[in-house]
Amino acid sequence: MAQSPPKLLPQIPGVRLSAVPAKIKNWQRDDLLLIEVASGASVSATFTQNAFCAAPVLLARKHIAGGNIRALLINAGNANAATGERGLADAHRCCEGVAQALGIESSQVLPFSTGVIGEHLPVQKILDAIPTAAAQLQADAWPAAAQAIMTTDTRPKTASCSVDIAGETISVVGIAKGAGMIQPNMATMLAYVATDAAIPQPMLDELVKEAVGASFNRISVDGDTSTNDACVLIASGATGEVIGDRNSEAYWKLKAAIVDVHIQLAQAIVKDGEGATKFVTVQVNNAANSAEALRMAFEIGESPLVKTALYASDPNWGRLVMAIGNAGVENLDPGKISVFLDDVQIVDAGGRADSYTEEAGQAVFEQPEFTITVDLQRGNACEHIWTCDFSHDYVTINAEYRT
Repeated sequence: MAQSPPKLLPQIPGVRLSAVPAKIKNWQRDDLLLIEVASGASVSATFTQNAFCAAPVLLARKHIAGGNIRALLINAGNANAATGERGLADAHRCCEGVAQALGIESSQVLPFSTGVIGEHLPVQKILDAIPTAAAQLQADAWPAAAQAIMTTDTRPKTASCSVDIAGETISVVGIAKGAGMIQPNMATMLAYVATDAAIPQPMLDELVKEAVGASFNRISVDGDTSTNDACVLIASGATGEVIGDRNSEAYWKLKAAIVDVHIQLAQAIVKDGEGATKFVTVQVNNAANSAEALRMAFEIGESPLVKTALYASDPNWGRLVMAIGNAGVENLDPGKISVFLDDVQIVDAGGRADSYTEEAGQAVFEQPEFTITVDLQRGNACEHIWTCDFSHDYVTINAEYRT
């Protein structure tokens, strides 16, 4: 899907980055990213809930629990997942390489990997590339960083937002990767967001969870949760003034900026879904509760039959009501349900709306972006998700992923 040119990204004092080629796969590009975080910064993260989580996830969880994180190392091309004890040892060796290059402890390094599952990490290639990465750290390398972490992505994903707090401009910058194996169960991708605000650790821990809940946990490309996913939020503290009062205007302005960057990145992932041609919002209104609304939204947004109809630009509303009925909502009354495609009503009182025409539905489905709205008329809860279609290219990309 088409995307507007990326805007210039502000620098985040206290955060430096470097992207270098480690040649993890047979490609001519940067595939190793090193991020250095200034001493005293706060770092929080959420990780995949996949039970077969990768070695770097296990080690990163352990290291972040100890606090005082000073560096992140991310490699593309190899997930270091389903690699057993050797995988853990390999991830640890990479952390040791960063620690030696930066003069820190290995427990202060968070490792991340993305790529093919079930293959051992080419550790020596990474260790050989780390000194170069450490020597080239700079504050304005966000665009190169976004490029280095891509796998099946067709374009880098970046976002930023700035707010004025107490006369100071505070910036939030983020990068992400992800195009397939995307289903919300934490974050289902890799994302790194940083701000120069000073935020206490407990508050940052809450903020990253809230931001992920409003963004990455509301997207789906194919319904599969990866083994390697993580979202990291860094507060370098370079602005000096501590954002410590949750009831203050400063806190709410900063929170809005952080959530906005997460949403920008999450939507960029869906728009770049493997083979995607449509970006669709599924909105469920007037449900009994939020959990019910989200469950139904995902049932619609992840249905292969719905997603293939989206690709075909076929307003096959029978597939929509099928998915609605499959959501497992207790005591659902179909006679109260209405369904809209943008502002075109397709279902009224559980049946085809008298005003609906196939031409009107077709016109909506042919758009690259639109909204499917379901009104249940059984409560006040409203929730939404973002999804995309299934195309021939999705099958081709994943069938040829290891070739």
